[in-house]
Amino acid sequence: MNIETYILEDLGFGDITSDALIDDGLIGTASIIANEPCTVAGIYEAESVFHHFNLKTNALISDGESASKGDTILEVSGSLKSILSAERTALNFLMRMSGIATVTHNISSKLSHAKVAATRKTTPGFRAFEKKAVMLGGGDPHRFCLDDLILIKDNHIAVLGGVAEAVTKAKKYSFTKKVEVEVESIEDSEIAVKSGADIILLDNMSPETAAKCYNLIKSLNPSICVEVSGTITPETAPLYDACSDIISLGWITHSVRSIQFSLDIC
Repeated sequence: MNIETYILEDLGFGDITSDALIDDGLIGTASIIANEPCTVAGIYEAESVFHHFNLKTNALISDGESASKGDTILEVSGSLKSILSAERTALNFLMRMSGIATVTHNISSKLSHAKVAATRKTTPGFRAFEKKAVMLGGGDPHRFCLDDLILIKDNHIAVLGGVAEAVTKAKKYSFTKKVEVEVESIEDSEIAVKSGADIILLDNMSPETAAKCYNLIKSLNPSICVEVSGTITPETAPLYDACSDIISLGWITHSVRSIQFSLDIC
């Protein structure tokens, strides 16, 4: 979805409040302020919203940089009516994307080995922006869509009858696509290695069980990437740092809190 789609969603048939109260010729400036510390994301999108209304912008902080409480991150100038019409859509991008970037950065800063990754548990129609925010926070976007890699999950295994059957069949499908398989036990971890999986996902395991699987996998094939996932939170993620290469959290897109920003007319 392009930026205009989101603008039209909010604008409807026009900003009747601004039309009723503000003269067309009034010109002014506004500042967007960070109301709490954060990793900023969504500057490009916010500027795109304002540019749609023929407004001028001046970004004082770039995407991916840190902001302190009270920092001005973006200045806008032009028609006051247009600034107010664009305000909410621009702030929505900044709030949501900065929330994701901030929590991704905060988790990553507590890890010394593993890398934080997103999942496909994203807001419909907003995935590209949420995945971008993860990357701006220092994380990996993981799959953008189902054709990025073959990821064999528990229901696929249930249909095929076992990890070995699923991995073997998947490996024959395409030479260009990596094969990742979800496992729930030490036994299936070993089967996944011997079946030729490129990536093994340890699903819903305790840190202790994940460590045993990780050590086994690496002893059999050090080149295999080990991912952990399943009900992991920002608080529990560091417990998996030493026993994984990737820690994927649906939490960073489906449960994250938006960062608060405000737009003030100068």
